[in-house]
Amino acid sequence: MQKTLIIAGIVIVLAGLFWPWLSKVPFGRLPGDIIIDKPGFKLFFPITSMLLVSGLVSLVMWLLRK
Repeated sequence: MQKTLIIAGIVIVLAGLFWPWLSKVPFGRLPGDIIIDKPGFKLFFPITSMLLVSGLVSLVMWLLRK
């Protein structure tokens, strides 16, 4: 558990350091993300982005277990 927390902390720090460049990546605005914008109501449901993150996290965890 300690190793996982340390790696998660390093990833968060790196994401914070590289945020100016990461914010330019069109993540969260991918085709398949649902955006409903009506007067007085806005719904953002990033289905494609969630699947991509889930796949990447699963791949990283699988690689770390080997």
